[in-house]
Amino acid sequence: MQRMVIAIANQKGGVGKTTTAINLAAAFARKGQRVLLLDLDPQANSSISFLDPRTVERSVYELMMDGLAPVEESVYRTPVENLDVVPARINLAKLEAKLVGDFDAPFRLKDRLEPFRQQYDVIVIDTPPTLGLITVNALVAASHVLIPIQSSYFALEGTDDLLETIEKVKARPNPNLVLLGVLVTLHDKRTTLAREVHEQIRNVFGPKLFDTVITKSVRLEESPAYKESIFSFAPNSSGAIEYGKLCEEVISRV
Repeated sequence: MQRMVIAIANQKGGVGKTTTAINLAAAFARKGQRVLLLDLDPQANSSISFLDPRTVERSVYELMMDGLAPVEESVYRTPVENLDVVPARINLAKLEAKLVGDFDAPFRLKDRLEPFRQQYDVIVIDTPPTLGLITVNALVAASHVLIPIQSSYFALEGTDDLLETIEKVKARPNPNLVLLGVLVTLHDKRTTLAREVHEQIRNVFGPKLFDTVITKSVRLEESPAYKESIFSFAPNSSGAIEYGKLCEEVISRV
């Protein structure tokens, strides 16, 4: 399997970005891949899913702002074997204002990730629910982008802007960026609306839509509170089975 840097991106909140980031990262780690989860969301939900925030001294903010400090100082081990995390803290919210106007602003993350590219097989980036400079940094640093879309009436709202941003990044700073696929999340297969929305998303994205669908699950919502991935928290749940399948499907596409 080739090395990958996967940005999980959608400027809408509540679409399952963090759930997908933590459980896809854990799925790769279960396969024996060395995985780094990078939390670029100031809400820090990916970080809190595996770490006690009180133990975090250096975060992704320091990684991106302090060019002299060793990058390893921002990396923390998680309870999941083979999975490390670069956590976020609320100070990340200041990052965009600090970067604006810097000539290397869109490339900061890409440059700082260089030492990690040989250490890890897969780097998964959880992005904030905006299309600002932080998300652009993720797309410039990534080899692949995965778009989670919630199975709801307004599912496709805003995806045009995201796709346009991806095309702009491909046009100049990162011509090798690949749209890995679109993932339907929070799907309630009991409702007619959810089935219709799924069909609508399939019509828009065609073969880019993953066959795997992530269904709505209480277990998926609960697992981060116990600092566990879905695979150890509820190994027989629909969430564990679905994220396991997604991991296989991702591998088959690269």
